Formats: sequence, C-alpha cells, structure tokens
Amino acid sequence: MQEKKKVLVIGAGGREHALAWKLNQSEHIEKIFVAPGNPGTALLDKAENINIKVSDFEGLIDFAKKENIYMTIVGPDDPLGDGIVDAFQEQSLRIWGPSKAAARLESSKAFAKDFMSRHNIPTAEYQVFKAYDDALAYCEKQGYPIVIKASGLALGKGVAIAENKAEAQDFLEKIFIEKVFGKAGEEVVIEEFLDGPEISIHAISDGDNFIMLPSAQDHKPVGEGNTGPNTGGMGTISPLPWISQDKLDEIQKQIVEPVIQGMKAEANAFVGLLYPGLKMTSKGPKVLEFNVRFGDPETQVYMARLKSDLFVILDACIEAKLDQVSMNFSDEAAACIILASGGYPASYEKGKRITGYDRVEEAMVFHAGTKMQDQELVTSGGRVMGVTALAAGLEQALKKAYAASEKIDFEAKYLRKDIGASYL
Repeated sequence: MQEKKKVLVIGAGGREHALAWKLNQSEHIEKIFVAPGNPGTALLDKAENINIKVSDFEGLIDFAKKENIYMTIVGPDDPLGDGIVDAFQEQSLRIWGPSKAAARLESSKAFAKDFMSRHNIPTAEYQVFKAYDDALAYCEKQGYPIVIKASGLALGKGVAIAENKAEAQDFLEKIFIEKVFGKAGEEVVIEEFLDGPEISIHAISDGDNFIMLPSAQDHKPVGEGNTGPNTGGMGTISPLPWISQDKLDEIQKQIVEPVIQGMKAEANAFVGLLYPGLKMTSKGPKVLEFNVRFGDPETQVYMARLKSDLFVILDACIEAKLDQVSMNFSDEAAACIILASGGYPASYEKGKRITGYDRVEEAMVFHAGTKMQDQELVTSGGRVMGVTALAAGLEQALKKAYAASEKIDFEAKYLRKDIGASYL
C-alpha cells in the first residue's frame, strides 16, 4: 500500500471548503491542513485548520517543511499574484498553481489584454490609461455603455459598466482620485461593452496538456434579474443547458489552446487552473477577463459533480502528466445558492448567529464567511455560505438547493431567488 500523503490547502472561503471536501474523499490522503480554513473545513474528518494567513509565505513554507507536506494547493488569487508558487518552488516544495509571471493573466488586466492581442485571442477592443482626464476623454469618444476596469486585483469589485458620462466620471473618480482600489487602480483598462450571456469556462493545465471542465454559469449581480452591483458570485449552475459540445470545442480551439500555447511560447508556462470569463456574443465567444484559480461558487458545483479523485489530478498536473489521467464528472446537474449578509456587496453587519445549517441533508453546505464565536456559528463575511445540490436535472437541483437554503437562518439573510431561472 502506497504511503498516504499530507496536503495543505491555502484559503478560507467556499472554494477552499469545496476543494478540501473533495480531497477529503481521496484514499491517497492521510491529512489535510487548511490555512487558515473556516468552521466548515474544520468539520471534515481528515482536515485541520491552521492559523496562518494566506499572505504569510514564510509561515506557510515553514509549516510545509515541518509537517512534510506532499502538496500545497492554492485557492485565492492574491497569493498567486504575489508569487507564492515561486516562493514554495525556491524551497523545493511541491505546489499547485501558476507562477507569479503566469498569474499576471489575472493580476494585471493590462498584461492580459496585451497578451490576447499578441495571440489573436478574441476579446473586447480596449485601451489602457493611467490618468483620469485621458480615460474620461476616451469614454466620451467611444460612447456608452462602456466597461471600466481597475487593472489589478480588486476582489471582483473593480469593474463598472458606465451607461453615461456621469457614471463614467463617478467610477473614474473612485479609481484615480479617491483611490478606493489602491494599487489595483494605478492602471485602468477601458473596453467596449460586449452583449450576450456570460459563462464560466475552467481548464486545468500542466503547462502543456490541459483538460476542459464542464460548462458553468455564475450569477454576479447582487439583484434578481441580474440587476445591481457585481459581487463575487450569488449562485452557480452546471452544466449550462444551451452550451453544446460544438460550442465548447470552439471555446477550446479559439481561447483555451492559444492561451496555454502562448504562455508556453513566452516562457511563462501556465500550470494550474485557467478560468476565462466569456461573453457569448453574436460574433462568437470573447474573453471578458482571466482568472488563474477556480471561481468560488463554480468550485462548489464542480466538486459536487466531480467523480474522479481530485488529489490524483492535481498531482499529475504538478508532474506535467495531465495527459495520463482523466477528469470524470457526473451527468447530474448541480446548483449552488449563495446566502449573503444583507447589504453585501456594500456595507453589512457581521456576528449574526447562524441556525439550521446542521439540519441540511439534501445539499452540501460550504462555508465562506463564517466563524465560531462563544461556541456559536456566526457570520463574518458578505457571502456567508454556499448551498449546493445535485439532481438528475437543473430544475430538481435548484429545488433541492433552495429547499436546503430555507432551513438556514441568520439575521438579514439575503439570497437571489432566480438563480438558473431563465433556463427552466
């Protein structure tokens, strides 16, 4: 019998809970450490939370050495953008995720747009600006609606669709004058508004080979009917009923393949999870932006549907042997409903007692913004929990997820009631 391994998962959200939950099912794993983890990861039988911040590279490296960690898995974007993979590899530690140079696909929207231009990857027309007056003049010249993005990492909140000059002025003032996004707003990408539905595509790559995951769709706006400001995601479905295999093949050929090959050609081989957010326009799929890690609500539906051993896949990825494994998913549909704190994504109160989560049997409950306080589970973030259900079809999966969501309660609980509704 092969010796069982110890793994370290970095992060504290719903994505990391879902990854740890799936890794917990692997026969190859003896122990999962989650840094810093959350009350949900603490409940997994093989898992233990470790109080080390995701930004404490030295602390994480020391821990990985001391505990003889076989593999470290990075969940969030910030440590990837800051070079955690390079830091671990310099210490000869095995880690899954892209290098700092490869992570620029997400950490610098300006880099990503220029990369797409170099490799003929379909995306919106754009220009990059470093000054308020120039940026506003370009908006006026191009006309509205127009998309304005802080170039750096801004937790999904650094993007606005300006419908007129007043909205463009307001958002550009926030970036350049009020500096609400700090360093992330030192450069601004302004691009044409793309029409059409948005979808999430995920592909896991070892730098050379890659595997496409099934289609999924996150619901970003906070309000029903896709209204209101964008969030980190209010709910997800997978697969998408209207995305055919032909369409996935087109996305693979026009977007995923050129990205993986282009990064390799530029000596920035992409190892990890590539997640292009796409608009399915009348002229074909176009890239809105890249992420270099799993989307949060998407991970919850993907892990629910994944039948293969996640540990084996990530291990093969690090070894550049992804062509020797397969990634099999259930034919069932999955739906994830996000339970949020009232007021999110703007200001909201924390510390609200959560009840009923332990009565949920028909779905998985992935913790995101929760913590233990005086031996009670309370809210500690904007997105509090993801409730994820599997069923034979989308309608049944949504029904189960919503029924489970009703059992969970906390003061000012908010959820969108129309996740996936347009496909029923």
